[in-house]
Amino acid sequence: MNTPNTRSLEVDFFRGVVLLIIAVDHITGSVLSRFTLHQYAFCDSAEVFVFLGGYASAAAYTALATRRSDSAARRRFFKRSWEIYRAYLFTVFLMLIGGGLLMALKVDTPMVQYTEWPNFLARPFGLVFDIAILRQQPYLSAVLPMYSVFALAVPVIVPLAQRKPVVAMFGSLLLWLASTPLLQWLPGTYGEAWSFNPFAWQLMFMTGILARTQPISNEFHAGKLARWLTCGAIAIALTFAFFKLFLETQAPPGYMKQNLATLRIVSFAAVAWVVTRAVYKGWIAKLAQRLPGVVTIGQQGLVCFIAGAIVSLVLDSALRAMGVLGQGRYPSHWALGLIADGIAIGSLLVIARFWADRKAAKAAKSARVERKMPSRVMLINGKPVPVHASDRRDR
Repeated sequence: MNTPNTRSLEVDFFRGVVLLIIAVDHITGSVLSRFTLHQYAFCDSAEVFVFLGGYASAAAYTALATRRSDSAARRRFFKRSWEIYRAYLFTVFLMLIGGGLLMALKVDTPMVQYTEWPNFLARPFGLVFDIAILRQQPYLSAVLPMYSVFALAVPVIVPLAQRKPVVAMFGSLLLWLASTPLLQWLPGTYGEAWSFNPFAWQLMFMTGILARTQPISNEFHAGKLARWLTCGAIAIALTFAFFKLFLETQAPPGYMKQNLATLRIVSFAAVAWVVTRAVYKGWIAKLAQRLPGVVTIGQQGLVCFIAGAIVSLVLDSALRAMGVLGQGRYPSHWALGLIADGIAIGSLLVIARFWADRKAAKAAKSARVERKMPSRVMLINGKPVPVHASDRRDR
């Protein structure tokens, strides 16, 4: 999982799984969502996604810096930040269209409010401006502004994590401790627009970066302490699962997720360590090799996130329109929920494969053009002779 300058199969697999879970978790009436992480732990797919985002960002930055230069890696992540911001605007645009269609079709669903369509009708220019400066972040798009900020910070925090991991970790912890008062300085009324407080969630992103830049050695994994940690992590995970399944009477308040509460961090850490041990044993790699479609979803993360947001909105609204929600005890409604889950998963598999093939075709076309295009001219025996890129590589 920590091979330098290579893409991790396990990370792509986990990202694919998380993107699928995010899609089904946002379908009210989904059957599969009853068996996902949030039902058994005090964390959910958000922690996993942000952690993996930090890990993948560190891998990409270090690989590009090694292969080319630090300045090239910095430029790539500045560009990446802009790409994520554009993806956020595109997701918001699709959400608004979805809200407009739901209102036009007279579908009675709270999704209309979540998409901000009523606000758009009341003050279109004001809402567009607020969305652009991140004062308003409609349904399912709120994680993208945070990622855009993190991408800008990668050129600073990845080298720091490489050279001074202790400073990076304690600095991240201090920022997390101060995250609640800092939230009011973000665009929005006292930070209410931010479903994910970036000052808090950077701790999860930084943990992912440190996991990549300061990997756990095989010697540690083979030692007795690692086995004791595994036993402790399993005990914590089972205790939390028992509490969630049998003792919890109402969902935790939203601010616990917004500000990444300590309980969520502990819950994630327990689950993450058990999974890390499974990766070390090679079990996850074998599973990923059997499910290449899921790996492809993880490799096309941004596109699949947007697609998952739209698919979940459509399917949630369809189930609500059919009036099947809130009556899940009937077998027919279970069947409809499973059908919705199947459509969501199938859609992401198809979209990921299509996008991967599209990118591969563009890369192949660019390579053919580069081979044919003369990049400079050399004088040979007094005559100008074009030299192609492929000729330079051969030399």
